[in-house]
Amino acid sequence: MTALAIGLSAIGLDAQAQRIEQRSSETPAMTLGEVVITGNTGLLSTRRLLTSVDILPTERIERQVITHNWQLFDQVPGVMITQFGQGAVSGKFSLRGFNGEGEINAVKLLIDGVPSNSNDGNMPYIDLAPRLDIDSIEVVRGTNDPRYGLHNIAGNANIVTKMGGNYALGRVALGSFGTRDLQAAAGIEGNGLSQNYAVSVQDTNGYRDHSDARGLAVSGKWFYSPDGGVSRIGLIARHYAAKAQEAGYLTAAQVAANRDQSPAHNATDDDKRRVTQLALQAERSLGAGLFANGQIYLNDLDDRRFVRFSSTVSQQERYVAERHLGASANLTWRAGATAIGDLTVIGGVDVERQDNRSERYNTAAQVRTARTRDQQFDFNTVGAFAQAVIRPVKGLTITPALRFDQIRGSYLNALNGQTYSVNNYGTISQPKLSAVYALSERTSVYGNVGRSFQVGVGTGSYKVNQTSDLAPSVNDGWELGVKFRPLPWLDGRLSAWRQTASNEARRKLNDPANDAENIGKTRRQGIDLQLNAKPSAQWNIWAAVALQRSRILLADAASASTQGKEIDHVPHLLFNLGVDYRVNEALRLSAWANGQTSYFLERTNSTGSYGAYHAINLAAAYRVNSQVDLELQVRNLTNRYNEYVWHDGVQDLHAPGTPRSVFVSVGVRY
Repeated sequence: MTALAIGLSAIGLDAQAQRIEQRSSETPAMTLGEVVITGNTGLLSTRRLLTSVDILPTERIERQVITHNWQLFDQVPGVMITQFGQGAVSGKFSLRGFNGEGEINAVKLLIDGVPSNSNDGNMPYIDLAPRLDIDSIEVVRGTNDPRYGLHNIAGNANIVTKMGGNYALGRVALGSFGTRDLQAAAGIEGNGLSQNYAVSVQDTNGYRDHSDARGLAVSGKWFYSPDGGVSRIGLIARHYAAKAQEAGYLTAAQVAANRDQSPAHNATDDDKRRVTQLALQAERSLGAGLFANGQIYLNDLDDRRFVRFSSTVSQQERYVAERHLGASANLTWRAGATAIGDLTVIGGVDVERQDNRSERYNTAAQVRTARTRDQQFDFNTVGAFAQAVIRPVKGLTITPALRFDQIRGSYLNALNGQTYSVNNYGTISQPKLSAVYALSERTSVYGNVGRSFQVGVGTGSYKVNQTSDLAPSVNDGWELGVKFRPLPWLDGRLSAWRQTASNEARRKLNDPANDAENIGKTRRQGIDLQLNAKPSAQWNIWAAVALQRSRILLADAASASTQGKEIDHVPHLLFNLGVDYRVNEALRLSAWANGQTSYFLERTNSTGSYGAYHAINLAAAYRVNSQVDLELQVRNLTNRYNEYVWHDGVQDLHAPGTPRSVFVSVGVRY
């Protein structure tokens, strides 16, 4: 029986059925190096969505030597990487012309189908999955996926971990900057019970002064199928703890003098983070074409950060404590042949209740001098969706869908004892429609239209500064594309897309009140091209280019100078390319590169542009025997300088990126 992957794409009754690899024009989904589709089940999964879906397979994940899981996404086409380089706040990824600044977090993150964003949409849970436990990463771009509501503005990403199997994996890596990385994972399956365990221990001195970091991640999955595959129930438990120093940001003069330095005013900056995730998941075949699945989950975040952005401002203590309790349930009916064609109907409901606390203090060397924020806010969501998958004639698939979301909650400002209600956003309706038509076995065209939404985060969700209710910002998008296979060894996908937001708002990142500001009406648009080639058994080649533009069409009255300008920190071009060459059965050589053009630092576009870079990486892997392999990796081979830059209203502040680094790893498997 195939996976019931409507809301929980990682816990199917037969997880391997989701990974059948074959050449086909049924779906636009692609992986790095080949097209991937599911078996012909008629069920909706991430890989069968009729939009730009990209899958990063396990072989491109487990061998990477990285300190944070967001770094894996630099291999995914159309994904922008933002590297802050500040301890636990190290970086993030973003999609479709949205930047990674944390002002608007437009990507819904999931781990085995469990929602994994913090209240503001950031991704502190992303390192919960040890790298050897990750089976694949599925990235959905666009506005037409009805399964998720909150934060699903430009798309979503699901980190899918291993399910079942009997194996033992280990990998030890040593390298530049005193990096030490230990990964281990094990699977045990039998008599209807599957167990999966993983652990990750990392320690590094960092590539700048005052940037020591260490982290520990542990996870376990236990699933039981008592009736030969008719049903399955399971528990997932994960925990991650990290402690990291922060090197701080540099002025342009400091970068010129010594890019590795950490200014004296950052000497006591650091971050201590603990995150925990528990999930109980179940699924069952009900007969007569009916399938059901559901989950209950708990996310817990505790983060205490001391940070000083420049010598002219105070150090801040930032404390965040969040507990999110959620549940979802989905029902699928595969009706089969009907008067309108082959029909599958999917419906689902979900709810999440958030208890969030945000505190800030001015500090001197981690000693509190003043309290600047003390907020407690409940933020609760309820959503539902329905989608039909219709195949009226051979080669044509149409998927109409509709999603609704509602927001509830209350807010307490403990500094003054005032309470406020959440904005009454009403019922947020999100219609969606997708279609794909196979012109031949080698070519298909697809298109979709859809609506996603944005509401305020933090104080911006509540009626603190106004008496009337704010409306949500609706994001209307479309995409047109073609997937093609002109030669038996060459696949590609070309698409054009646009998203227009009605009344976009963004979080004020350094605001003591934790408030938001209005941007206005915005438009993001672009063209994506991906090519995968396998001209022989020895060669595997891939390339991707994303052209994108972001613009403020109608600025808020308070920001008239931004009218017609570009949104900050959005480069015009992103690219990825790479090649694998298998010399023989034992030796594999790899080279890959990624990069981007520059971006403006703020919305008036008047402070210059920065951030352009490209990095070339090399790897050589040697299989000693069926159980042991060795690998050498060189990242940023040419030692090209790269940096993240932001503007604090007075000056540009720079965070130098990772220089050339070399890592050696040993992997074992049983």
